[in-house]
Amino acid sequence: MTSSSKDLLNWWFGEGVTATEIADAKNGLWFGYKPEQDAEARERFGGLSERALAGELNDWAGSPQGWLALVLLLDQLPRMIHRGTPQAFAGGERALQLVRDGMAHGGDVLLAPIQRVFIYLVLEHAEDLSVQDQAVQQFEQLLGIADTDERKLFAGFLDFAERHRQVIARFGHFPHRNEILGRTSSEAERAFLAEPGSRF
Repeated sequence: MTSSSKDLLNWWFGEGVTATEIADAKNGLWFGYKPEQDAEARERFGGLSERALAGELNDWAGSPQGWLALVLLLDQLPRMIHRGTPQAFAGGERALQLVRDGMAHGGDVLLAPIQRVFIYLVLEHAEDLSVQDQAVQQFEQLLGIADTDERKLFAGFLDFAERHRQVIARFGHFPHRNEILGRTSSEAERAFLAEPGSRF
């Protein structure tokens, strides 16, 4: 693992020991929106993310931790660095292929469960029902191996996976991406987007 990938993983996961400690400390970074967090992501890791998107960091995938860091650079970081623009989703297909390749060799099971969440989130981000089915299955597995005191945390991750799958089953894509990607929303999609929690 390179110093750059280690720096990214330290920033993303912090210094907590248990999954709950890590999630409590980092949930706002992972799933919240603060302009200063996006700015920090851009300043600290924007160059690395661009290199990853250009295919320059593929050697990182040679180790489980490097693979995880590369997935973050392709899937999570662009959503912060390029929030509200099509570039936010530019690494999705490459991230999905990277995840598929790594999982085919059992790379995901070499990671801690809380780290595996961000491998499986790539599946959850896909606008493909069969991939969504796989995402739900993987989060079910994580819940199944969770310690008793961490089941609530992993049940929450599973709930989000199931909700993402329901949207893809209903619409075939995520309506909240339509405006950003220049897609026209149907009347049903516009009504859905007016509902609380529809934009994740």
